[in-house]
Amino acid sequence: MSLRLSTVILPYLRWHEGGRAAWQRAEQLGFHTAFTYDHLSWRSFRDGPWFGAIPTLTAAASVTQGMRLGTLVTSPNFRHPVTLAKELISLDDISGGRITLGIGAGGTGFDATALGQEPWTPRERADRFGEFLPLLDRLLTEDSVSYEGRHYSADEARNIPGCVQRPRLPFAVAATGPRGLLLAARHGQAWVTTGDPNLYETGTPEQSVQALRTQTERLAEACGTIGRDATELDKVLLTGFTPDRGRPLESLDAFVDFAGRHQELGFTDLVVHWPIPDSDFAADEKVFERIALEAPAQLG
Repeated sequence: MSLRLSTVILPYLRWHEGGRAAWQRAEQLGFHTAFTYDHLSWRSFRDGPWFGAIPTLTAAASVTQGMRLGTLVTSPNFRHPVTLAKELISLDDISGGRITLGIGAGGTGFDATALGQEPWTPRERADRFGEFLPLLDRLLTEDSVSYEGRHYSADEARNIPGCVQRPRLPFAVAATGPRGLLLAARHGQAWVTTGDPNLYETGTPEQSVQALRTQTERLAEACGTIGRDATELDKVLLTGFTPDRGRPLESLDAFVDFAGRHQELGFTDLVVHWPIPDSDFAADEKVFERIALEAPAQLG
């Protein structure tokens, strides 16, 4: 299977001052999917402009035609399954069925406590995600849902007419731990990873490849637990967080080498960050566009 190339466009640009143009250019360059982060703010962008994911994707849907769109990733940090389901069904309708929901348990970033809650422990994040994802699955596939859980509830939540995509829009589940991988196996159409965060500062590319190999093996084990073939799931690597950092975007040859090593591990999709000057995602725009246009053919 050929390797798909997608991008993630961070929502820091005003729509009429570069935002719309970036999404349109992404489609012109042939990216399979253009994602955006679903955060209230993020790291070095915290004190600058940052816009909402769902409105941004809605606008992007109105100025693109065939490119898929999605979040990478949504989390329970400031979302509730009932309201999120309504927004996703609306977005899937507006886009003509082009939405993929990247979703994970969330972390400890700036928006983890924005609603005034105390920081959740890793176990509590896993517990919440374990309720959130199955409930969201039901909300997107059933006309009316009632549910009473420890963390989330729904009382005759209506979601008619449902998604354009049937039985619902696809989930790309971000996970590396055993509970999350099992959720990906049960509910995901794709699995997402950024690699091993412990290797980002001091690890080597070779160690990262081995860590990713181990993650894919654990995903296969989780699928085996429920009797699912792991090859049914797309495997998505969000780049920029492995020890390679931005080096794969320095040249076409560097990217093809990087992509080929990960394609051998079974990854079906690589996601690269749209260049942002003076940031962790800075890259030469001409090289970036050449990669988008030429790398997929070389990767077969």
